[in-house]
Amino acid sequence: MEIKRVTSQHGRDFTALLACEHCGNEQKITTGYDDAHYHRYVIPAITCSACGRNRAGDVPAQRNDRGMLPVPGGAA
Repeated sequence: MEIKRVTSQHGRDFTALLACEHCGNEQKITTGYDDAHYHRYVIPAITCSACGRNRAGDVPAQRNDRGMLPVPGGAA
């Protein structure tokens, strides 16, 4: 997913409209954080609600809407 438009920002927290690079689907995020880590790692890992792919085109075993995948054996 990629940011199409930031809809609001307060400090480093933001909401945005994302667009899928593969199918063009748009979805909203309400938990964005404006720092390099979030833009480099979290947003590319977000899966599309329509086609299920992330930015790399992979379909993870578990879909996610916040760019976070569970770590095997990790705390939930």
